[in-house]
Amino acid sequence: MTIAKEPNPSISISEDDEPLETALHLEQISLLLTSLELFWDDRNDFFAAGNLTIYYSPRQVKSEDSSGLDFFVVLDTERSPRKSWVVWQENHKFPNIIVEFLSPSTAKVDKTTQKTLYQDTFSTPEYFWFNLYNSLEFAGFRLQNGKYEPIKPNAQGYLWSQELGLYLGSHEGFIRYFTLEGELVFSPQEDLAESRQQAAMEAVMREYAEQRAIQAEQRAVAETQKMAALLAKLRELNIDIDSLL
Repeated sequence: MTIAKEPNPSISISEDDEPLETALHLEQISLLLTSLELFWDDRNDFFAAGNLTIYYSPRQVKSEDSSGLDFFVVLDTERSPRKSWVVWQENHKFPNIIVEFLSPSTAKVDKTTQKTLYQDTFSTPEYFWFNLYNSLEFAGFRLQNGKYEPIKPNAQGYLWSQELGLYLGSHEGFIRYFTLEGELVFSPQEDLAESRQQAAMEAVMREYAEQRAIQAEQRAVAETQKMAALLAKLRELNIDIDSLL
């Protein structure tokens, strides 16, 4: 759970230069946000945000009910920047999925008060929490008959998100997305690195193919020269070449 004085859509620092979150939290938020935006690059029907405040007062008063969420996704909405998520200005939509990153100061609240809030007030279909300092502490819940029920992990320990159509799982100390086939959903940096690696590999293969072609041509020339030399030698010996062919 993010506790912030003001909404912060850009994952930056506050005016007094005090970090809103640890560098680890910011890296985790960035990974979830940027990899999903890249994976859904052709979609315009969702809003994903990290370290953003949601306002949900029934009386539509911002000063009454609000909560800072580490990461959330709203489906069937316009994909455009927001400084905050104001429920009554967004057709009364609440997040479809929420992910909180546990810390010593927020873990108890995230597991109790916030879980109850997301279940009873938000009716958010899926809620996940993950401890960045202990990757074994990872859990997900799906709303069934108004109550959160644990999501069972697969053989790899990944948890399926019906809302996203992706698995969430631990990878190198962070929560990442995985496809139904178990493939890691790349961040933009990883996608660029993979593209560069693929381009480099293709360049090596092209060079190898070119070298093989040159070698084949050289062998053909050598064979032609060898045959010409043999025929010349036979003629010197007055051997009827045509009778041999």
